Amino acid sequence: MKYSRHLLAALLAFTVLGTGCKNYATVRDRKPTFASTTPAGEKIVQALKHPVRTPEVQMGRFIDAASIAGKVLEKYPQDTKALRDYNFAVSRLFDVLDKSDLKPWRAPVICPGAEGNWSFTVLSDGKPEHDPSNFRIMAADRFQFRGTLVRERSVKDGLGAPMVIASKGFDPTRHDPFIQGKNVYYGITQILRFNGRRVTAAYVDPLATEEVKFAGHTFPVAADFTAPIALALAELRPRRHEIKRMFNPEAFAASTRLARLQPYDPKKIPVICIHGLGDSQATWAPMIESLRGDAVFRQNYQIWFFSYPTGLPYPLMAAVLRKKIDEINKFYPDHKPFVLIGHSMGGMISRVLITDSGEKIWDAYFDTPPEKTPLSLKARAVITETLIFKHRPEVARVIFASASLGGAEMASSFIGRLGSAIIDMPSQFTGVGRELAELSKKRSDGKRIAGMPTSIDALDPRNRFVTTINAIPVVKGIPFHSIMGDRGRGGYLDHRRPQSSDGIVPFWSSHIAGAESELIVAHGHWTNQNPRAIAEVNRILRQHLKETSR
Repeated sequence: MKYSRHLLAALLAFTVLGTGCKNYATVRDRKPTFASTTPAGEKIVQALKHPVRTPEVQMGRFIDAASIAGKVLEKYPQDTKALRDYNFAVSRLFDVLDKSDLKPWRAPVICPGAEGNWSFTVLSDGKPEHDPSNFRIMAADRFQFRGTLVRERSVKDGLGAPMVIASKGFDPTRHDPFIQGKNVYYGITQILRFNGRRVTAAYVDPLATEEVKFAGHTFPVAADFTAPIALALAELRPRRHEIKRMFNPEAFAASTRLARLQPYDPKKIPVICIHGLGDSQATWAPMIESLRGDAVFRQNYQIWFFSYPTGLPYPLMAAVLRKKIDEINKFYPDHKPFVLIGHSMGGMISRVLITDSGEKIWDAYFDTPPEKTPLSLKARAVITETLIFKHRPEVARVIFASASLGGAEMASSFIGRLGSAIIDMPSQFTGVGRELAELSKKRSDGKRIAGMPTSIDALDPRNRFVTTINAIPVVKGIPFHSIMGDRGRGGYLDHRRPQSSDGIVPFWSSHIAGAESELIVAHGHWTNQNPRAIAEVNRILRQHLKETSR
């Protein structure tokens, strides 16, 4: 029975969400090719063609090449061949280091060179969460990626060897509860500096530093913004868990997180991305890669995400997000106001955060005020925080992407009802759902609520939470924007068919009066991955900078 349930869930996901078994990204570890006639380049070519078994000797050969290229850059900083030689040599140095047992961050490693020994060191700040022993340090250019979420490679030319660091053997969340997760993938750039025969590798964060001084000159910092995200997608394979998180939310309750994708910077505006039904934070990959390729974005914004098991109703997840924001306020009290980007059901969560409900939604469910409704302490706490709320002053702007603000008729279809029945709601809400069913008003069809609603139930356009919140205006002073998809079938812009629709959410559901801008792109439901929509997000964020700097 359990097997049949999982199989049916997978079939429903494929039918409704278009979710197949193809992975978001695949990776192939390749040997980068190199051809050069420069003195440094010839040393690199020789080292690649005739590698030696001893890692120290092989590393010494690449250090030789980097040293020669560095001296050329000192005299001729515009020499692109020397820059290429230097970057490639540093990348290959770390290739060898990655495959060895050497730990130059603990003690210098002696690497024989053509004119003597090099004393090679990798700098570390001593913090356990930054200890290089806890990470794989891999040259980004050795990876070749393919997949549905890996588009054009977003890179920046400059000095240094772009790297991907990936955590291993330890849990970073023990040191910072808001770090991206138990598995950290991040992009850094390694710079090799020379002081006589002593050579030191130090990393630069390309999301925090645009330029670096080297050999008496200033160079832009090289970066690969795609590699860390693509490698995470390929190795962690988040698509395996997305549908499980929808149909079995109890098993994935611990995956609910508000987390940052880069080191916290109080000077940068947090952009919180909220995914939709049956998705995860992985679906934001194309947008994040593209935005990070823009220097204005890098210098002014930082990416965060809210991830949650999507089988739970969105009003409840909005209540959880409010608590997470309270935690952020205590942990990072100096953060700037947020910009929210909500896709699909994530847009519905975002809508809750810019709304003052009063007791209007409560009154839609109950005939008695909160203090006179005979609920248990547990049910009262859950239902009250879900139905009665105030807007979050931390939210400065919202961007809706294919937001199902008015629900989706698919939720009330046969497939939707079947999907809702398959969702295994957490046992902790069984009693709450029972009290809600017993005490709340009957539905418009005269029937009572069956119990705690699932996420699919809450997407029904006739759901009283959906209809009531949409009758409440957004709080004044918080600008918002809409981006929606249309598959090109045209039609009426109301409930009549045919409809302008992205295939899942029609225009009448995504449209919200009062939006500062509204853009329709020729795309399906995942408009957060559409190039034109991403460009629109970038435009809005630049507009936000201008308006907040006045």
